[in-house]
Amino acid sequence: MFSQTSQQSRSEFGTTAPHSQQGHGFGTAPVFLASISTILGAILFLRFGYAVAHVGLWGSLLIIVLGHFVTIPTVLAVSEIATNRRVAGGGAYYIVSRSFGTSIGGAIGIALYISQAISVAFYIVAFAEAFEPVYELITAIYELNLDPRWISLPCTLLIIALMLTKGADLGVRVLWGVTTILAVSIIAFLFGQGPEEMRPEGLNFTARIEGGDSFGTVFATCFPAFTGMIAGLGLSGDLKNPQRSIPLGTISATFAGMVIYLLVALKLCQSATPEELAANQFVMADIARWRSTIYVGLGAAAFSSALGSILVAPRTLQMLARDNVLPVPKLNRLMAKGIGQTQEPVYATCVSGGIAIVFVIVGNVDIIAQILSMFYMVTYGALCTVSFLEHFAGDPSYRPTFQSRWYLSLVGTVMCGLMMIQISVLYTFISIFLMVGAYIGLRRSHRGRRGLAAIFQGTMFQLTRWLQTTLQKSRVISSERGWRPSIVAVTRFGERRLGHFDLLRWICHRHGFGHFIRLFQGDYSFSSEVEARIHVDELIQRTEVSRAGIFVDSLICPTFQLAMAQILQMPGISGLPNNCILFEFDRENPDEIKEIKQGARLAANSMFNVLILRSAKYRFGYRSSIHVWVTEANLANAPMMLLLAYIIVGHPEWSRAEIRLFACFDSGDAARQADRLAALMKEGRLPISMQNVTSVSCSSGEALEQEVAHRSAQADLVIAGLTADNQDPDADNQDPEEVAQTLQCYKGANDVLFVHSIEQISID
Repeated sequence: MFSQTSQQSRSEFGTTAPHSQQGHGFGTAPVFLASISTILGAILFLRFGYAVAHVGLWGSLLIIVLGHFVTIPTVLAVSEIATNRRVAGGGAYYIVSRSFGTSIGGAIGIALYISQAISVAFYIVAFAEAFEPVYELITAIYELNLDPRWISLPCTLLIIALMLTKGADLGVRVLWGVTTILAVSIIAFLFGQGPEEMRPEGLNFTARIEGGDSFGTVFATCFPAFTGMIAGLGLSGDLKNPQRSIPLGTISATFAGMVIYLLVALKLCQSATPEELAANQFVMADIARWRSTIYVGLGAAAFSSALGSILVAPRTLQMLARDNVLPVPKLNRLMAKGIGQTQEPVYATCVSGGIAIVFVIVGNVDIIAQILSMFYMVTYGALCTVSFLEHFAGDPSYRPTFQSRWYLSLVGTVMCGLMMIQISVLYTFISIFLMVGAYIGLRRSHRGRRGLAAIFQGTMFQLTRWLQTTLQKSRVISSERGWRPSIVAVTRFGERRLGHFDLLRWICHRHGFGHFIRLFQGDYSFSSEVEARIHVDELIQRTEVSRAGIFVDSLICPTFQLAMAQILQMPGISGLPNNCILFEFDRENPDEIKEIKQGARLAANSMFNVLILRSAKYRFGYRSSIHVWVTEANLANAPMMLLLAYIIVGHPEWSRAEIRLFACFDSGDAARQADRLAALMKEGRLPISMQNVTSVSCSSGEALEQEVAHRSAQADLVIAGLTADNQDPDADNQDPEEVAQTLQCYKGANDVLFVHSIEQISID
């Protein structure tokens, strides 16, 4: 429910028209009262003695501390987010959805709403237990065993009727009286003594009953006691100044509740033995100065908590409907309706009341408490995550007037996860499964809306920036850390020729980083930039389909030489300097070699390793074999050639491939060089069998061609070396025909990768 007339478009969140609403214009007091009356609820009066009995005073204090490790970061996160943006109706759901987007916010909002609706039943069932003395009296006089549901069901119908007829204004007035009763009850307990026979001998911090419940079970039962701190958030649409009232009201209620729980735990341990605490759930009444005040206080606390829940739950449902989160359009339209100037959620109140009635009939206080704990943990963890991500992302639009700390939000997130697992691993997985299922469903019905990618975009930006600067500051000599390929691939053909696109993604699958540049020749203009972006988007789609972990970009430049000059000066995207340039040409178009030669010479002059792929229609065949040909002239390239072959077969598409090495030398030296390369591979732990190392005697280029045609005609990729003479940076007058012949040798092979290593690479 909105607190003001909303003029902004709701297209992002699924509504088509704003809902005008003025709200009640409450101040800070209702937020504090709703929160503190829910915090000091049924758990305090009915189950905290049980906690001290089963886990001892130390365990009870630990429950309070751990519970507030969750609730304090959450309330600080809520207060921070509430002061950064306008908070309308829907309370916690509104904050989550406007930070996470409809898909994630809706998934969390559904869980939050269900927990709020069930809370009504939880507190009403506890309220009915406050009449235990009456039940005992009736049983003694009339021998009639009364079912507590005789009280809980009429009371549920009563508060639903009150909300439908009187609205939130009556609810807030009742909170004043309820809070006064609570204060009197707690004071009467703290100043009471209790019978002498039930007191322990001194204060024992570790005393507890034998064979008691586990810490996780006790924590799950008691944790709903601390969840009331965001009860006042449900009134966000009815607050005059939510940016002020939410932080002040929720934070003060949280810390006041924590102090009271600590005092109650100490008083219980001091006033009764663990056995007495475990056997008597109304032990607080026996200790209190005036016994009846505890029953009245329990009734007031439970009724006020139920009243707070029935105030909040319908408003959450109303906001979910206005964001079209519910799966049925007609249901969204019905639940979104409000009655009167204050837009009271009448229809949402009826639905919430129906859910409460079901759990009042079926439910049990302890079972409902554990279910509620899971729902609240998920919600609180999400709120803390929002705050942490907003801090980490460094978004300039995030300017809250109340500042929390990122590490507090992180503590809250981690504690929620740990406590969920501590309570129940099964319930944890069920909760996560339901949340993921709801998210997937909302993503399908709200296509084009913000999702996980949008949430983490700012976070990824900050993380990438930090990694880039850290890697740059800690650069060391390559040989000290092991060589890693950082390759820039250059193409004019984009998605029309993807041979070296595939090669780049195979090399950069795990061990390196690839930057794929699509060149556009011409003068830069806005229209040419738009056209280039369209082509880049097509390549990005290709990366998604092929799951390529490479970066795709475009470059508009009047000449190839100027383009290469810019590319060679580009920083490495990975935070490491680029060290390789990858070119590609079609074996059927030798005219492309001239440009490749020019680019390769510039790259070699700039101390870049040069990789040139000669593509064929074969397109790497079955990706089952790589043949590496090492000759005497290109022996210096052998380490890089072998390392690239090893990296390529590490890709899943080459998982069945084997590497074969051919050492091609003069007849007198071939066997010795083959043994030397075999030793190099063994020391370098390369997965190449010694049986796959073959010495070949070659006395001329013609003999080499014949051997390649004979042995590698069916190879899916041949890796060969470019000699220093072929790539001499000073050979400006080298005959183009000679270059063409060099790059077109190995005619008997299909796809060939030529490697010229500038760096001295060690693979041992």
